Amino acid sequence: MFIEQPAVYLRWIYPNALWRMNPGERAVYLTFDDGPIPEATPFILDTLERFGARATFFMVGDNVRKYPHLMHEVLIRGHRIGNHTFNHIGGYCLGTSDYMQNVEQADALLKTNLFRPPRGWMRLAQYHMLRKQGYKVVMWDVVTRDYSRLLTADDVLRNVQRFTRPGSIITFHDSLKSIDKLKSALPRALQWLAQQGYEFRVFE
Repeated sequence: MFIEQPAVYLRWIYPNALWRMNPGERAVYLTFDDGPIPEATPFILDTLERFGARATFFMVGDNVRKYPHLMHEVLIRGHRIGNHTFNHIGGYCLGTSDYMQNVEQADALLKTNLFRPPRGWMRLAQYHMLRKQGYKVVMWDVVTRDYSRLLTADDVLRNVQRFTRPGSIITFHDSLKSIDKLKSALPRALQWLAQQGYEFRVFE
């Protein structure tokens, strides 16, 4: 198993989550987790606009509380938003009731049917409750690992180039851990994806 791609068993655990979109279409789905923050999100928005790319931002509710103008800017620029809990809470840290309260606290600000669990994990009961309440759980096909202190911007770009395939859901982060690498890696990744003929899409 590569860290950059999810293990097969995870797809079995959450079988109705979105891991990859239609492999028969030359399209990718860019996603950004953990924002919005002023140190990262504006640069990402400007870079996406340069390449005519749309993306989905999975936002932490407390960041939206602090920077509501950034959420509105994401929407104004034609991107989608998703719920990433209010406090970036891992599912195994809370019982189902408390976890869902945290999700709903974020949704009071976000108003979205898209959800991605922080760190990609949640209890099965939480997963089923999210589905029952109408959330579309979005996972990923490629993790760029832009957050890793062990990787360079060139490594992040290589992860995109090595693992992307038609229908890939690609995960970046609009976070302090990622932004220094993304200032170099993101424009080059978008340019490479466009040169490969990929269309940039968002979730319905």
